[in-house]
Order: sequence, then structure tokens, then C-alpha cells
Amino acid sequence: MRTGFVGWRGMVGSVLRQRMLAEGDFTGLDPVFFSTSAAGGAAPDVGQGPATLLRADDVAALAGMDVILTCQGGDWTHAMYPRLRAAGWDGVFIDASSALRTADEATLVLDPVNRPVIDAALAAGCRTFVGPNCTVSLMLMGLVGLFRAGLVEWVSTMTYQAASGAGAAAMRELVAQMVALGQATAGLDPAGDILDLDAVVSATLASEGLPTQVFQAPLAGSAIPWVDRLVDGGQTREEWKGGYEANKIMGLRPPVPVDGICVRIGAMRCHAQAVTIKLTEAVPLATLERLIAEAHPWVDVVPNTPEATRAQLTPAATAGSLRVPVGRLRPLAMGPEYLTAFTVGDQLLWGAAEPLRRMLAILRGRL
Repeated sequence: MRTGFVGWRGMVGSVLRQRMLAEGDFTGLDPVFFSTSAAGGAAPDVGQGPATLLRADDVAALAGMDVILTCQGGDWTHAMYPRLRAAGWDGVFIDASSALRTADEATLVLDPVNRPVIDAALAAGCRTFVGPNCTVSLMLMGLVGLFRAGLVEWVSTMTYQAASGAGAAAMRELVAQMVALGQATAGLDPAGDILDLDAVVSATLASEGLPTQVFQAPLAGSAIPWVDRLVDGGQTREEWKGGYEANKIMGLRPPVPVDGICVRIGAMRCHAQAVTIKLTEAVPLATLERLIAEAHPWVDVVPNTPEATRAQLTPAATAGSLRVPVGRLRPLAMGPEYLTAFTVGDQLLWGAAEPLRRMLAILRGRL
């Protein structure tokens, strides 16, 4: 299967290559690497021997692929996807960006959650598959057992999204802000007045020299309750995706309302979210925990204790792992049909690269 890779050097593309190498996914594959800036240079060696990078705007070369897998971003997809289809290319397009998520011909892929939807799309001749929004993916990876059981009337999500969700430049900016805080406070007496420390930190965060080109505000030592652009009804687009994409991923009829506030926090990697669920009926907590835990092999129910929560239910504990822990599960004071939960997962794995890797494996009959 001749497969073209575009956007393989960015954060998501790098994680994708890492995972494919770890799982032996390049074995038996005919990979071709395309570049928007370094065509003619050496392609990465993934076991296929020396190869040359091709131009990522070469429609003829791209049209020679059976599959194109892109992590290049929405601008490239908006420019090249219609040109490829207009040229008669009928290959399979797998995209990490949001450019085609609302397109009728696109199926959102998260196979531990919606494998029947993917299989039905393939049987119907679908040729366009898109990775869903990262926070939506991680919410469903944690809570899909309740959706499958028909127990979810509505969901309110409050997200805590890492810098990695905004890309490599955002991660570097967060670290630069952390460095600025460290340098500003390095000379202070550790036993000195705490208000002196607080004043230095506040002044540093407010200073014009603090790098804020990506986030337009300090993120280190702070939080930004705004992700993406404004859409109708006062939502940001990131918040709108929660309802639209969750329902499209699972093919829910009637749709289940999903809404809340998306917040960027000073974590490097892994998105977390606090969730309030209105259940369709009161169900014992032990039953809810069992439904969550048995949904797929990567979800873990974390005991509602301080020790387990600190050890397992944080971005720091989850980074680099395919595990999706769900904890702080309990009924709320509003009534037994209201459930709260906290879940976290690696935004760069199940939130980005892993669904694409597995979709390619499904096409090859390896999953």
C-alpha cells in the first residue's frame, strides 16, 4: 500500500512516526514522504532505505498514493484536498487537522470508541477519515461505556488543556515563561517574605519581556479560559466541537448535548477534564465504574482516594502513556442521577496520533 506522509516533522507527525516504528507499522508498507519546505532532501529512514522528499504541492505525485496521511494542518488540507479530488484521485485521505471534520464525506476515527461506525463507512465506500478533536477523543475514551449503555442524558465538561494542544511553538513558549519566572526569582532569599516572592512573580508575568506571542497572555503560573475562536452563542469553537464531534464520532441519534468551558493550563502534555453527567436514570456507582472500566483495554478507573488520585490521575502521571484514567467518580449533591468524574489522557497519543495510526492499520487489515 503506497502511503504518502505529509507533516511528519511537527509534534503530531513526530509522535505518529515514533508510534509506527514502535509497533512495526512500516513493515510491508511503501512509505513516501512529502515536504512543504525541504523537497529534494533526504526522507526519514523508516526501514525503506534511502529516499528523497517530494513536494507536498505536487498533485501528480500525491495522486500516485493509495493513501495520504497528513498531520500538516488545516491550511494544507484546504488547499490540496479539493485539488486531489478534482484531479480524480480516489485514494484514502487520513487527516489530523480539523479542516474536514464537518464534511459529510468524512468519518471521524477513534476505533476503541466507534469501530462499528468506521467499518460501516468503509463498507459504504468512504475514502476520507479524520482524527477528532483531542479533548472530545479523550472524554469519549474515558466515558464511552456510559454512552454505549444509553445512560448519558447530557454532559457538561470543564477542560484543562495542555500547551501541546496548540503545537510545538506553544510548548516552547510555556517553557520560556517558566524559565523567565525561575530567573526572576532565583536570587530571592528562600526564607524571605513570601510577599516578596509573590510580587516578583506577578511583575514578571505582567512584564512586556515575557514571551506571549502564541497564547497572547501568560500561561505559566496562570490559566487562560479561552481556546480557539468565538462562534455563535458565546461558545468558542473548541467548546462547540464537544457536542458536534462527540455525536458524529458515535453516530448518536438523538444527539446528546455536550457543552462547557475549555481552559488552557500550564501543563506541557495531556489534557484533563472535569465532567458532570446527567444520567438517564439513577444507577449504583459500582455499576457505573464497571461500565467505564470494561469499555476497552486502555481505560482505568482510579479509586477515589487522595493517594490514587495524585499517583494516577494527573497529566504528569499520564504523559507518554496510552492509558486513560477516570477518577473522582461519585454522585453529586443534586441527586443520584448526577455523576461527576475527572479524566486525563495524552493529547498527542489518543488525542492526535494514535487514531490515525490505527486507521492506517485498519485499512491494512492489521486491526
